[in-house]
Amino acid sequence: MPRTAETEGFKFNHTMIRVKDPKVSLKFYTEVLGMDLISEQPFESFTLYFLAYDHSGGKLSDEEKKQSRFSREGVLELTHNHGTESDPNFQGYANGNSDPGRGFGHIAITVPDIEKACARFEQLGVPFKKKLTDGKMRNIAFILDPDGYWIEVVPGRIDF
Repeated sequence: MPRTAETEGFKFNHTMIRVKDPKVSLKFYTEVLGMDLISEQPFESFTLYFLAYDHSGGKLSDEEKKQSRFSREGVLELTHNHGTESDPNFQGYANGNSDPGRGFGHIAITVPDIEKACARFEQLGVPFKKKLTDGKMRNIAFILDPDGYWIEVVPGRIDF
């Protein structure tokens, strides 16, 4: 079904996941996955962190990145509820892939060379849910973020 005039300007902007410790998660998403922190919005009991890939070649200022957070696609919002990082009784969040809480599955990133990216993840000690050599689909991998969320790693093109 073609898009209608009413939905022509719609974009998929972002998805949100809750994180236990923003310092650990931000380090993972910026240093391991190479995303930029484009905006941080603190509130009284929680803080929102918006991350995305900067495809401008570094030309966007911090203010331009912040202003673009709702006008672009492919943004990841990390929500930190204050206190979870230091609560010894905090059990973590459901990653959506097991009961209870099955529903949300994963986010995905595209990489130019999947073998090279997976070798780097392995060298950095990133846990894998599925390596390229596992299962029938040998052209995708799944890594885990610090909170156990699945991240699918895919090449720019897959022929099924």
